[in-house]
Amino acid sequence: MIEQINNYLGDKSEYLLGFDKPKISKEMIHLPGSDYVDRIYSHSDRNNRVIGNIQRILNNGRLGNTGYVSILPVDQGIEHSAGASFAKNPIYFDAENIVKLAIEGECNAVASTFGVLGMTARKYAHKIPFIVKINHNQLLSVPNQFDQIMFGSIEQAYNMGAAAVGATIYFGSEESNRQIQEVAAAFAYAHELGMATVLWCYLRNSEFKKDKDYHTATDLTAQANHLGVTIQADIIKQKLPTNNGGYKALNMGDSSYGKFDDRIYTELASEHPIDLTRYQVANCYMGRAGLINSGGASGTNDFAQAVETAVINKRAGGMGLISGRKAFQRPMAEGVKLLNAIQDVYLCDDVTIA
Repeated sequence: MIEQINNYLGDKSEYLLGFDKPKISKEMIHLPGSDYVDRIYSHSDRNNRVIGNIQRILNNGRLGNTGYVSILPVDQGIEHSAGASFAKNPIYFDAENIVKLAIEGECNAVASTFGVLGMTARKYAHKIPFIVKINHNQLLSVPNQFDQIMFGSIEQAYNMGAAAVGATIYFGSEESNRQIQEVAAAFAYAHELGMATVLWCYLRNSEFKKDKDYHTATDLTAQANHLGVTIQADIIKQKLPTNNGGYKALNMGDSSYGKFDDRIYTELASEHPIDLTRYQVANCYMGRAGLINSGGASGTNDFAQAVETAVINKRAGGMGLISGRKAFQRPMAEGVKLLNAIQDVYLCDDVTIA
């Protein structure tokens, strides 16, 4: 297994697998494991039904009982438009094939829309945990608007047998205060009914683009994570960090933005991607809420990129990967193979926590 992982990593293998000097020690992190629910969630205020659904997600699929997750998310039919998302592989216009891919790929759960999961619920909700995405950004308005709006109710997710609900907040956007309030209320009700909660903690504001794009800066995304766990997201979804110094860039000249401490950049993170990701984990209450990183857009080196992201997430102390486009924008057999390649990283004992 490690030989194949090394092949995918290529000349980055030693850089990623040999990294052993993180700024934040692994002893400070609550790491995933087979006892994760007993160790972490059972001490929280989550009721027994929520704890049971978290355990159900962690028990399912090829990564069952490891504490890690591999989740298939397909909400791109709304978020990126169905034609643009499914033209490469039109079978995924059919909602059932989305769920089939998650099952064939032995994922822990499938995350998708009210429509996709509602259309297939009676056949599949008892076979694989459903994570119902409750809000979306729709791109049919002219001009395009970028706002997450509710597409259904918590009761609908509960009635279709969902194990969890998911939502996105565009932190930093003009609409973020409303989104925080809406999602916090929805998550509280989901917990009341016994469903777990997963939050896509994304940044969205043109001001985050300065000398470079800081939408994936570790200092800013980590703060989004911290806001996410504050409204009691059980699992945080975040993009893999690609740089740092967002707060510094937004405080250049006469600008004044937020609050930061220079030790973020010197004592809590280095430029290494595992360190950058560990700072994201640290802002999830040091791993008390699991961090899953997204797999990113489909491209020419999907397998290598997916394995690299999984290695970074695992070695940083994350909980797993949530990868959609790399899997469904290819024939189903290849999509299954890609999902399994991601899972191999979390099953490989040679890929250790840094």
